Amino acid sequence: MALDLTPQRTAILGMIHALPLPGTPRWGGSLAAVVDRAAAEARLYRQAGIDALIVENMHDTPYLKGSVGPEVVAAMTQVAATVRAESGLPVGVQILAGANREALAVALAAGLQFVRVEGFVFAHVADEGLIESCAGELLRYRRMIGAEAIQVFADIKKKHSAHAITADVDLAETARAAGFFGADGVIVTGMATGALTDPAEVAAVRRAVDLPVLVGSGVTVDNLDRFVGTAHGLIIGSHFKEQGRWERPIDPQRLAALMHRVEQLRAGQP
Repeated sequence: MALDLTPQRTAILGMIHALPLPGTPRWGGSLAAVVDRAAAEARLYRQAGIDALIVENMHDTPYLKGSVGPEVVAAMTQVAATVRAESGLPVGVQILAGANREALAVALAAGLQFVRVEGFVFAHVADEGLIESCAGELLRYRRMIGAEAIQVFADIKKKHSAHAITADVDLAETARAAGFFGADGVIVTGMATGALTDPAEVAAVRRAVDLPVLVGSGVTVDNLDRFVGTAHGLIIGSHFKEQGRWERPIDPQRLAALMHRVEQLRAGQP
């Protein structure tokens, strides 16, 4: 199932933050519990009318830089395949931090439609250290494993990162570089998880590239009208959770309220 990304509709992508995975410091000892939690959230999202889902290993702090072990790849494959089966929606995956080859492998094995990647072009300093461009290696790997149908959505000027070393390269030029290097879409975020993305930056990137532009942080029911009809997609995690905190379970009421407002905006209602 393809992910429909048009600014006229603005797709809503819900985040599933998988519980800590095997081998990570907070691993709880039961992969079944991780899978069951993800499956339950996938069903909630499906019932609410969400357009697509992203599975991410956000609880695996502190993250490794640029790769993860086979135990995480295997676990994420099981989680992602379950989410796809339970939701019947387009599903993507991100593996932190910058484990983009592993994410592609998971997507291929689990039958997913896209991956979200960091460090696609240029370089930045993240919590984990220096993250350098992966586009050349990643797209060659995608070709090698026969995964060309899996789209790559690239974060630009990624959140939780310092961009002093590319301070002379603005956001629009970074987006152009991502497009030139073969990204299928770009993601614009605020400074941190849950932080508001600047609508002016989204508009500037829209003008700069002929690619889907997604908003990657800070979307709430109160600021939806600033993005619906402008961005191609909105990736929402924190706002759907209890008390608006990403690490908590989904709050069905918050989910329903936002999706109701989405439908109003799509119908042109004030």
